[in-house]
Amino acid sequence: MVSALPITEKTRSDIPRGMDLLNRQSLNKGTAFTEQERTVFGLHGLLPPFVESLDEQAVRAYEAFQKKDDDLERHIYLRALQDTNEVLFYRLLLDHIEEMTPIVYTPTVALACEQFSHIYRRPRGIFISYPLRDSILQLLRNRPNKDVDVIVVTDGERILGIGDQGAGGLGIPIGKLSLYTLLGGIRPERTLPIVLDVGTNNADRLNDPEYLGWRNERITGEAYFSFVDEFVQAVKQELPGTCLQWEDFSTPHARPILNRYRDQLLTFNDDIQGTSAVALGAVLGAVSVTGKSLKEQQIVILGAGSAGIGVADGLRAAMKGEGLSEEEAHSRFWVIDKDGLLHTGRKDLTVEQRAYTQPESRVSGWSRTANGTIGLADVIGAIKATVLVGLSTVGGAFKEEIVREMARKIERPIIFPLSNPTSRSEATAEDLIRWTDGRALVASGSPFAPVSHGGRNIPIAQCNNVYIFPAMGLGLVASGARRVTGPMLLAAARTLGGHSPALKDPSASLLPPLRELRSVAAQIAIAVGIEAQKDGVAPRISEDELRQRVLETQWAPAYRSFV
Repeated sequence: MVSALPITEKTRSDIPRGMDLLNRQSLNKGTAFTEQERTVFGLHGLLPPFVESLDEQAVRAYEAFQKKDDDLERHIYLRALQDTNEVLFYRLLLDHIEEMTPIVYTPTVALACEQFSHIYRRPRGIFISYPLRDSILQLLRNRPNKDVDVIVVTDGERILGIGDQGAGGLGIPIGKLSLYTLLGGIRPERTLPIVLDVGTNNADRLNDPEYLGWRNERITGEAYFSFVDEFVQAVKQELPGTCLQWEDFSTPHARPILNRYRDQLLTFNDDIQGTSAVALGAVLGAVSVTGKSLKEQQIVILGAGSAGIGVADGLRAAMKGEGLSEEEAHSRFWVIDKDGLLHTGRKDLTVEQRAYTQPESRVSGWSRTANGTIGLADVIGAIKATVLVGLSTVGGAFKEEIVREMARKIERPIIFPLSNPTSRSEATAEDLIRWTDGRALVASGSPFAPVSHGGRNIPIAQCNNVYIFPAMGLGLVASGARRVTGPMLLAAARTLGGHSPALKDPSASLLPPLRELRSVAAQIAIAVGIEAQKDGVAPRISEDELRQRVLETQWAPAYRSFV
């Protein structure tokens, strides 16, 4: 891994002096500036006389972090550190990655988005508001750094499980890009968070006198899609070749946007494709523990939005890769939304949902809920489900009787409550382990502590997109890919599944620990780059050269010497 680019005589002349240097988060070293650097750049007197190492700074920063009273205050502290000294920020996160990742991202980032206007301190990222729709190109040109490798953009409408947060949704791209750098090694100054501020329908935000976004109800219909198109055309003109990740768009918008632009630029939707890849990777690890193959599974998915259908798409593609026909793979899926099981008798489904309908004749004699729909309990009661995935954002939806019925029929039920934040999780890990007498193979969307059961301490994998999108970004940058293809995401998922600790120890976690994620990300990036070449969307180079490019691209936090 590389730490930083060297300072040359040419670039040294571009380095600001005095407070201007201390106010540049990408260059600031704080008390770690050497005596010689302090002399050359006019820093004497602006800093305490003692010169610290990065190690010493990290110890002091961690002490300050520990003194914060709650997770939101810890989040605010880390964001302030990110805005003043990026190297120290990322070094601190690396030193305490398992403790701090949930603070800078899920689940604490949900509260940070709700409180965005109240905790706002310093500018970061780009606000592209609808009233400025005729100036999008100029807004992009106001970005702090010319060269950008990855953009994460949201419109703030479907933030995690808490819904419409308007301009406060910018907290999600900021958090996501922090993980692109922390785990993927994308250089922090080459990332750009963006919010498309098209208004909000959240009454709490609109009525909040401190709300910082455009105070208007959301634009819809053709006006909305036209605005998004103007944004995309500006990105294509100003930042061609930059990876554009779509984040937390609502179901009616997410897939149409992805389908429209996926062949026009380097882009993917993390909720649809990233969630699909990480879930597939975890399922592959779990299936290996059971001694069965993926194509033998009967998969129940609660939640038929962008993420739920995306997970189904990834699993179905992998099943077909194992030799199933389209019809055979289709028959393995039981997808349920708020109105019950998707079946051919329903007329309220989208095109993507109709791909997962069961024949109405197949379920005609099944028991139903009081309102006549086929619910989750009815499906679990009627079939021998082996995999249960939750992407419904309905907290507690996996009820005890449903889980016990599933576990009664099979030895090792695979159960993934993937909704977040924690309050929206379909079940807690502790309940799932207890209800199945320790037999369930569990991965969750939000972090859960290991569960003690039967003399064992069972680790719970956090099936979070953090396992995929930072590695995808690293692979795209290192390989020079021009597009993101389905096989590239499938390669990422299979590589992740191949690193499951459960393959060596069936009682271990289904996914690697966060502390190993940078090295796993490099392996996923290599697999993505190889597949990109096979798909004809990246320049041809040898695997050894690709591997070297990945390692050279992966930035690590260390100070540069300025003199």
